[in-house]
Amino acid sequence: MNWLTVDFFERDVLDVAHDLIGVEFVWHGCSGIIVETEAYAVEGDPACHTASRPSTREFVRSRPPGTAYVYLNYGMYWLFNLLVKGGERDGLVLVRALEPTRGIEQMQVRRRREKPHELCSGPGKLGQALAIDGSHHGQPLVGKGRKSGCGLRVPGAASHEVVSDIRIGISQAVDLPWRFLAKENPHVSVRQGRVKVPAIRPPRCP
Repeated sequence: MNWLTVDFFERDVLDVAHDLIGVEFVWHGCSGIIVETEAYAVEGDPACHTASRPSTREFVRSRPPGTAYVYLNYGMYWLFNLLVKGGERDGLVLVRALEPTRGIEQMQVRRRREKPHELCSGPGKLGQALAIDGSHHGQPLVGKGRKSGCGLRVPGAASHEVVSDIRIGISQAVDLPWRFLAKENPHVSVRQGRVKVPAIRPPRCP
């Protein structure tokens, strides 16, 4: 199996998010097949951190493609993203779910769950199962600086039908079909067509 290289992430963020489905995510003795992602565009996407966080804009500007962008969500869960830049649209890709393949016993202990589909079926669960934390922010997953035993590689024979859907847990740009998932895979966080679009409150009259 071949490791992904920097040029994989030098494309449009939507193409990268789509093509990551089926890629193996290898992480410190554990691994899983990516079965769900979400794309966030640096420009024109109010749901992306770059719309409100100067530190994220600086991260995008200064870091190479394929770098891990890790942040704490709701003060509880570490979420793992990958930087995409150099194509038509720069952005961040949230890795939402994995189908575990190796290190499953470690994941079970960390998650305190036994069933494989409960281990990495959501970005917070994935972070907990792989023991991802803030110290991994800025770690290269491809190219120079990639640590041994970590990275992304394409399996030899496996293939997945990829479908798209709206993103989850956001209050802006809620209708964009920028979530990609392996069709009918039991390890995704929410299956296609099951996400409820949040109500958008109209602006108050002055």
